[in-house]
Amino acid sequence: MVFTIEPMVNMGGSHIKMDRQNGWTIYTRDGKPSAQWEYTVAVTEDGYEILAY
Repeated sequence: MVFTIEPMVNMGGSHIKMDRQNGWTIYTRDGKPSAQWEYTVAVTEDGYEILAY
């Protein structure tokens, strides 16, 4: 199984809104700066492997 963990850190509040035109882009409602990154992890019967971070 492969999955991603995508934390987001915001200078302002935690409320977000989605871009309705593309249905994908996320913005903070208060417009303050934020950072998002991603970890991709593969989980097998023998353990796990971090594929990207």
